[in-house]
Amino acid sequence: MANKVYTDQLPGRTLVVNGEEFLFFSGTSYLGIPVNEQFRNCVLEGMARYGTNYSSSRNSNLQLRVFEEAEDYLATYTGSEAAFTMSSGYLAGQALVQTLQGSGYFIYAPNTHPALWRSTADEVIGDYDAWVGPMLEQVQGSKEEHIILVCNSLDPLKARNHGFSWLSALPTDKQITLVVDDSHGFGVTGEDGAGIFAQLKARLQPNVRLVVASSMGKALGIPAGMVLGDKALIDKLRHSHYFGGASPAIPAYLYAFLRCETVFKEARQKLFSNIEYFLKHLEHPAQFSYFDRYPVFGVHEHRLAAYLQERGVIISSFRYPTPADDPITRVILSSAHTEGDIQRITGLINEFVKV
Repeated sequence: MANKVYTDQLPGRTLVVNGEEFLFFSGTSYLGIPVNEQFRNCVLEGMARYGTNYSSSRNSNLQLRVFEEAEDYLATYTGSEAAFTMSSGYLAGQALVQTLQGSGYFIYAPNTHPALWRSTADEVIGDYDAWVGPMLEQVQGSKEEHIILVCNSLDPLKARNHGFSWLSALPTDKQITLVVDDSHGFGVTGEDGAGIFAQLKARLQPNVRLVVASSMGKALGIPAGMVLGDKALIDKLRHSHYFGGASPAIPAYLYAFLRCETVFKEARQKLFSNIEYFLKHLEHPAQFSYFDRYPVFGVHEHRLAAYLQERGVIISSFRYPTPADDPITRVILSSAHTEGDIQRITGLINEFVKV
């Protein structure tokens, strides 16, 4: 595992540490949006119109149209009936699960993000695939009328795409709500980066209600969170104290989001090209865990992180979920990387295998 580094600079494709420049293959900015000049210009346009922040309640007698415009766009874009935005993915997730609290029996998948916990008692550590069978038995044998299943859409730490083949095995005689955290997929996966909502919706029986919560701050670089679902649920969220009591998303960023569809699309295509280029130049791709068109590559040999850092390349490597656990080491690509950057890291990885 590599040593921790400290910097005062926002990382993009590179990072400066104590005056030394490193290539940076870490973080969750998959589309490189925070360092995208076109996006930054749109944010500045938004700030010229709305200022740096909107310090008011969404229930105020003054209503900014950009909130409704962004939520209508998100619903159309993802194929959901309605959408709801807040100032962060964590807050959006909390608003959702606390609103659902008391309406049904919760079952959590392993490693579900804390944004969707009602309390720390909801933490489950384990293997997703091993969870599926017992979960189905529990749902089928339960006397509860309403079951609320909570899980992630994928595992960005182990670079695994969660299978949802088990949806067809859910009982049809119970009310089931499926809550999915798509924070690490939204903007990258799905048709035009629209995430997992439409894919899952097409596979569900009528008795299963789908709700997707997500940060918009990963791939899309928007400091906001969202919930996608049916109109009845979204209306209930709008009447919660979370909606009225919390500051909303920064309007300037929603303004930029609505005007940067082409920017996101071009960045997504560049990301897919970088993924393809990375795999093409690896001599032993089997040393990584990864799945199709996703920019995270799990590293089996943790010594690679220190080896690369000594040679001017920083990748993601830290112990998770606690300092006592085994390290999670990954190479993470972004749209900001050049072919030269990728040639550099793949060359070093190929050398490492021979050491």
